[in-house]
Amino acid sequence: MIRRPVTMKKICLVLALAGALGATGCVVRTGPSDAPVEAQVNEVAVAAMAAELAPDPKLYTTQTFDWVDASRKRAVPVRVYLPAKVAAGAAATRVPLVVFSHGIGGSREGYKYLGRYFAANGYASLHVQHIGSDRQIWFGNPFGLWSRLSGAAQENEVVDRVRDVGFALDQFLGSEPGARVDPGRIVAAGHSYGANTSMMLAGAKVEREGKVISMRDPRFRAAILLSAPPFYGLGDPKQILANVDIPTLHITATDDDIPIPGYRSGVSDRIEVYEAMGNGKGAPKALAIFKGGSHSIFTDRLGTGGFELNPKVKLATRDLAVSFLNSLYRDDPAALGSWSERYGALVDKFERQAVRVQ
Repeated sequence: MIRRPVTMKKICLVLALAGALGATGCVVRTGPSDAPVEAQVNEVAVAAMAAELAPDPKLYTTQTFDWVDASRKRAVPVRVYLPAKVAAGAAATRVPLVVFSHGIGGSREGYKYLGRYFAANGYASLHVQHIGSDRQIWFGNPFGLWSRLSGAAQENEVVDRVRDVGFALDQFLGSEPGARVDPGRIVAAGHSYGANTSMMLAGAKVEREGKVISMRDPRFRAAILLSAPPFYGLGDPKQILANVDIPTLHITATDDDIPIPGYRSGVSDRIEVYEAMGNGKGAPKALAIFKGGSHSIFTDRLGTGGFELNPKVKLATRDLAVSFLNSLYRDDPAALGSWSERYGALVDKFERQAVRVQ
């Protein structure tokens, strides 16, 4: 097979097709995407922000597992956040589970502000690391970075990411802590590339070179999508997302931009995904757009999008996600309305259709 030369522009466009840019924006960085990289960060300010985002450690526990999918010879590392009562075996009932997929260059260590908060509020959270599009792409020969980025966005990696989630869910549900989870209340969640992964799990269908790729996992009954890019160049989003008939929460920001040479993916693309979701199915959904921010403000990075705004958006994001879950699983239909009242000053737009359990 003849291999054509790979250019930076081509790699960026390939990444865009997979919705894979995450927080990188096709800019070379020297550290993993789930670590702070802003220069000259005020350490005192960062410590204060981190403390503000940390729930009471008595309310949750964490565990890590290094699983291997033997059928694919692929490692699937995970981190699990459990409510303290669940971890102690003292929970009266089984709890819902959020399964989180990171953006490109991330890891199971990322999005801690969400995992901890989910668990502190009674929701288990399983964070899956995707080898091949995880933090390892930032390491090694810098001249090979573009090749690693390109590999991370190929179709086989998109498929493997979805399979990673399914495998990790199988393993977790078969484990001792997984026995305390309600299999009828499982939620897919992710940021950027992870949002694309979650959409595939929720029922998105894409056609590539005459082949339809559909990998819906019926165990997922809702989805939380942070900075969800459309499936660039793969058709009308209304057709791709038409079969998604589960409740979805979409979170973005007015400056949620993915810069690509010769192209710009902004908040309008996130809105397009929201509007296309469940087209014709009447699927319940909600959309929140924060004022300002950035594409990476939803990662664990402290400072991106503004040192004053960053922790406020994170606090509001985690509260919104839990309010969405409460509206589904705790018979609290007013939860989302109450959230919009609490955080109205941060929000450029908030709208929702009636959210109900499927």
